[in-house]
Amino acid sequence: MNNCRDPGKVVMSMRRAIAVLLCAVVLALPARGAETEKYVALTFDDGPSGKYTRALLDGLYDRGVKATFLLCGYRVKDYPDITQRIVDEGHEIGFHGYSHKNMSQLSRRDIASELIDMEQLLPAGCRPRFLRPPGGCCSDPVRQVAKARQLAILGWSVDPRDWATRDVSPVEKKVLQQVKDGDVVLLHDMSDSSVKAALDIVDVLLEQEYEIVTVSQLARKRGVSLQPGKLYSSFPPREE
Repeated sequence: MNNCRDPGKVVMSMRRAIAVLLCAVVLALPARGAETEKYVALTFDDGPSGKYTRALLDGLYDRGVKATFLLCGYRVKDYPDITQRIVDEGHEIGFHGYSHKNMSQLSRRDIASELIDMEQLLPAGCRPRFLRPPGGCCSDPVRQVAKARQLAILGWSVDPRDWATRDVSPVEKKVLQQVKDGDVVLLHDMSDSSVKAALDIVDVLLEQEYEIVTVSQLARKRGVSLQPGKLYSSFPPREE
């Protein structure tokens, strides 16, 4: 009686055993996906501002990143081409008022006029979902007008005060030390230093495997149904 096993059958058996072992290892690994996804929204106030917004848009385009721009109507009037480019390149536009006046000191009629006057200047089909009152100054009339016009109120959770300095380093440092999953970062596109800091921040966040999205995208990813007149400052992950 020949006790020698067929070498081909031995190899096949070993391959099956290895395949079973690999499947077991893969199934035992922790699931990746939702647990490891990190999102952040970058927002830019007070523009558009000519060369600074153009430089920012160039940098965001090169990096494949989308942002949310809270625009002032009087600047939209001066830079309709840049406003159109913001829309064409897939960024989000929100209201920052027409004149950048403190809305907490305005009547409901004046607040509504700020929004209506700006809306008339926006590209066709652009329907903002957010109002960010200048300085974040809110009031009951602001909330009432926002609710009536179907706008959520947008705050922020990280503010490096980039408008107050021309030094890039402290702006980058503050954002990168504070930022976490679901944050809304307040920036501006009003100076060379702000734009450089913003793009440097983008590069580091991408290296840290953040996905940089618009605020509306961030809300959707977190399952948040935006309510008119309600203030949103961040969209953290839901606790299990």
